Amino acid sequence: MKITIFGATGFSGKSILTEALKQGHEVTILVRDASKVQIKQKNLTIIEGNVLVPQTVASVLHHQEAVIQCLGVGGKGDGKPTTFISDATKVIVDEMQKLNIKRLIAMSNVGAGNSIAFQPWFFTKIILPYFMKWLKVIIDDKNQMEPIIMNSNLDWTIVRCPNIVDKPAKGRCKATLDGKGLKLSITLPDLS
Repeated sequence: MKITIFGATGFSGKSILTEALKQGHEVTILVRDASKVQIKQKNLTIIEGNVLVPQTVASVLHHQEAVIQCLGVGGKGDGKPTTFISDATKVIVDEMQKLNIKRLIAMSNVGAGNSIAFQPWFFTKIILPYFMKWLKVIIDDKNQMEPIIMNSNLDWTIVRCPNIVDKPAKGRCKATLDGKGLKLSITLPDLS
């Protein structure tokens, strides 16, 4: 399958890219700095550019079958409000619809959208606003991103991840639509 990955140089993006190539997919990635990509492989096309520029995104999406959007703000970000992910997602979704590319998988966070209702009171009222302000900023941006995807005509999946940790795979993960039984973290290999 021909897949485009946005966010392939980030923490989870590198792992997703590695797994996609391991599975034999033809992968195209858009990156700001091609020197950050350590993988060189015949099934990998690296294009340098800005995800906020519609013409650039359109050129990357040309002849693709699916898109994985795992953009981030670089770890915890700088703690300042941002719309980078939602702005980039708007460009990606618009260009996918123009090119009739239907399949989108997008990473979000536990706590975004209606999943905030499944979080413990102590987390939502104390931890998040006072001790994890950096995460609240990211969730605010994901709260703007998710409706862009949901209101599109794409065949989409939004994956709301808990804390992603760089540890060996456990070989299992828990997925839920009602928030029950969620773990606090998932390993990077289990996510990919």
